[in-house]
Amino acid sequence: MSTSKHRAWTLGAGDAESLVAEARKALFVMVAFLAVLWLVQVVNWADHYHLSDFYGIIPRDVHTLPYLLTAPFLHVSWTHIESNSGPLFIFGFLAAYRGVTRFFWLTALAIVTSGLAAWLFGASGTIGVGASGVVFGYLGYVLVKGFFDRHGVDIMIGAVMALCFAYQFTVLLPKAGIGWQDHIGGLVGGIAGGWLFRDRAMAAARSKLRPAIAAAGGAPAPRADLHKQLDELGL
Repeated sequence: MSTSKHRAWTLGAGDAESLVAEARKALFVMVAFLAVLWLVQVVNWADHYHLSDFYGIIPRDVHTLPYLLTAPFLHVSWTHIESNSGPLFIFGFLAAYRGVTRFFWLTALAIVTSGLAAWLFGASGTIGVGASGVVFGYLGYVLVKGFFDRHGVDIMIGAVMALCFAYQFTVLLPKAGIGWQDHIGGLVGGIAGGWLFRDRAMAAARSKLRPAIAAAGGAPAPRADLHKQLDELGL
């Protein structure tokens, strides 16, 4: 029986040293990200939250389109930023620990998709600010990237996060006073990011080895050699 189907999936351990290095960078990036958010919050609070009024997203107001880039860094109260900080750190770290470069692109995508959703579908007369759209972008990415990268560990992480933070999905439903539009936009952006920023190098390596694995279906010795090659690739 061919083993190609079974070997197409992996726990995704990879090179342990490089994985630890990327995880360390991811930790530093998220600490820096939160430090920036809280520094902006202090300035915003000291200015009586005028920054939120001036640099937030006003739905369908063309002049506020550039503020898609500033709105995620602004909050309307200490409770607002506190409620976003925990999930932002957890989901952000999990989104970044396999590759900080991909994480930066994912962040940009989540900012744009969540901001556009708020701008297009937000309630008239409101001003949209906050990092919650980006939080949902990271969550969407964490939920699906294991499937797109075919990493068993990441699939399990996504499932655990979905169960532990199931309450987060309640804010995707329309509710007064909550920017559910940007939450949905961020989630869609994160899911799209799982596909756009999937691990193409790993997929290419598997594609090269798959025909050889299938051809070695009945030969024990070549199969052992192939398994060794897979282990060396971290597959």
